[in-house]
Amino acid sequence: MEALDLLLNRVSVTRLSDPAPTTAQLDIMFRAALRAPDHGQLRPWRFVTIQGEARERMGDVMAESLLVRQPEATPEAVQKARKMPLRAPLLVVVIARVVPHPKVPDNEQVLAAGCAAHGLLLAAHAQGLGAVWRTGEFSYDRYLAKALGLEENELMLGFIYLGTPDGKLRTPPELDPAEFVGSWDGLQ
Repeated sequence: MEALDLLLNRVSVTRLSDPAPTTAQLDIMFRAALRAPDHGQLRPWRFVTIQGEARERMGDVMAESLLVRQPEATPEAVQKARKMPLRAPLLVVVIARVVPHPKVPDNEQVLAAGCAAHGLLLAAHAQGLGAVWRTGEFSYDRYLAKALGLEENELMLGFIYLGTPDGKLRTPPELDPAEFVGSWDGLQ
């Protein structure tokens, strides 16, 4: 795949099925992620993969997490939480590891981890895989973070769902850069 085609046409793929990415495909995705901009060479990221039966166990933890946050949650909401990890054959939890640094503020470290996640998404697309980065309340849930083994200085940035696209990829909308770009001339 040509680099510019990849950058201009990557889309989120929400309908995913088996097979999951192979070990070789995952290796390429993680190598791409590790090329993210990284001020200070802190490597402020890490990833956790969840696949196979572990997805069902993650669903149980998500259901528990929901009940901790919302004891009044309906049985339907609990069941929905339990099924979330089953929407794809492989999940990658994106984690920002923020460490005190005199020249690299916390927000730069979180942005670097986000760039790593984007690199992973691009590498998935380049290999013909489907991927979607999902966030939401579970991404910010300390109960779930603890179950995943996160330390106090780590933040979940979301879950990347990976698999084989189920159906045709959508065409990304044409956006006009002029709507998002301006210039500054320095004059008041």
